[in-house]
Amino acid sequence: MRKDSGMRFPSKMATWLCICALGFEMQAHAEDESPEWQLPSYLDEVRDEEMYDDDDDDDDALCGPAVTERRQILGDVFEYSYRVRVGYGAHDFITLHRVVREVTPWVSARAPKSVFLVHGDAWGFRSAFLSSVASGAVPRQQSLAVFLAQRGVDVWGIDLRWVHVPRETTDFSFMKSWNLGLHARDVGTGMRLARDVRECKGLGSGRMVLLGWSRGATIAYAYLNGETQLSLWKHQVSGFIPVDMAYVFAPGDVVERQAACQTHAVLAQFQAAGQYEGGMLGLQLQYLGGLAITQPDAGTSGLPGYTNREAALLFGAATSAFQKPPIIPDYHWTGGQFGAAGPPTGLTWTRERFFFDGLVQSSPYQSIGEQVDTLAMWCGAPDVPYDDHLKQVTVPVLYVGAAGGVGRYGLHSLSLLGSTDVSTHVVQRFPDTARALDYGHADLFLADDAETAVWTPILEWLQRH
Repeated sequence: MRKDSGMRFPSKMATWLCICALGFEMQAHAEDESPEWQLPSYLDEVRDEEMYDDDDDDDDALCGPAVTERRQILGDVFEYSYRVRVGYGAHDFITLHRVVREVTPWVSARAPKSVFLVHGDAWGFRSAFLSSVASGAVPRQQSLAVFLAQRGVDVWGIDLRWVHVPRETTDFSFMKSWNLGLHARDVGTGMRLARDVRECKGLGSGRMVLLGWSRGATIAYAYLNGETQLSLWKHQVSGFIPVDMAYVFAPGDVVERQAACQTHAVLAQFQAAGQYEGGMLGLQLQYLGGLAITQPDAGTSGLPGYTNREAALLFGAATSAFQKPPIIPDYHWTGGQFGAAGPPTGLTWTRERFFFDGLVQSSPYQSIGEQVDTLAMWCGAPDVPYDDHLKQVTVPVLYVGAAGGVGRYGLHSLSLLGSTDVSTHVVQRFPDTARALDYGHADLFLADDAETAVWTPILEWLQRH
């Protein structure tokens, strides 16, 4: 059988990616002299003209940015996409997504409740929150955004700048200042435009619930921290749902903090070398998932003794095995089953093909700046401005976690907020001693029972807040 001449899997581990937690040869880092790193005003709003693509002249721009795509998801649920300019560079765009029920074409149903979703590493909005639409392995409605929209919630979300960086890109110098501060500012821009559209369409001008998954939760924390320094009338968040992420570690998590410091030191070396892209992780995941689908029983050169299918399952079910050093013990994306010989034999809650389809949906590239900032937060050094005002955050909070993902490690961060209305919902199926087999980081959005185990509690909280 011919050996594939493409990328090899895996190579050297050198970073922590919070959705995927898989590292390869590092290629990037955002330098800390960027304005967003130094200034507490990293949420300063961009000028209005930067929010709109000059090429958009659709009449719908009267209610915000022009709709660049409208597609039917299921029944009366439609998705609208908006391409939004947030700077002057060739790649300074975000995409906003809206998933909502329609009563007639282009007219949304009444949706007094609204939520703004922020994705994590490797996956954009569609891959994270609409993944079932691109997979035939599960019912089309098996995605959080569809679930909420069908039940009357106006669902908005963002593709961060790196999601649409073309595959053929080789020069990543434009990512130099792409870090937590910049992404937090983009989230603020996205929410402001979403609220403009809702007000223009007569759906209300109120604040929105902000939900961030994984790295998206880190970005959301950073946004809330910065929002406290804005005038009260500029505040946009009515509630916060961080999903399976720690913003800082608890005092007792000494080993985890030391591992984060060690990994941060490695990334600082790449920063000094002027590298700005995060190791082409998405390309690796696309390759891994593609081979698991097309050549499942062929051997993989990256993991001798494993087939392509087993390698992909191992990444999902034992993600921390690819981390050097592992930061959160036994962290994994999907709960798995293992045979006596060691290789995984299947997944417990997420359908195998759905998981592989998700890998294929990864974005090719990602900036490294937000990863370095996250590691600095976890390590406790160097000092970054994204936690200076957390006690001034007083919105209601719901933490959602997976016992086999970040899980309980995300609970301490809640104590840093000034919020008094704080709820937690950690999905746990096994005793603590079986953490390696428990509900995983991405099971929260991919598992067959996620609707009842995860999304319904989120919906019930939204309805109460």
